[in-house]
Amino acid sequence: MADEITESSQTVAAGQLRAFIERIERLEEEKKTIADDIKDVYAEAKGTGFDTKAIRTIVRLRKKDQAEREEEESILDLYMSALGMA
Repeated sequence: MADEITESSQTVAAGQLRAFIERIERLEEEKKTIADDIKDVYAEAKGTGFDTKAIRTIVRLRKKDQAEREEEESILDLYMSALGMA
């Protein structure tokens, strides 16, 4: 009886593990598809004449709140001043 319970629980655990792995694999494939779509949008923007480096910077900055952006700009200004670049 105890052997049956152990075997049954191992089967359940293996099934759960397989389900998790398959979900992760599907999500990884979706992530790759989305990354390819984003790459295509950047290529389209570049083909239209936009600077993709600037667009990437804007996208990165828009993810941050204003206080975080201001702090980053302040530190950047401080470091540039220290190097005689400002």
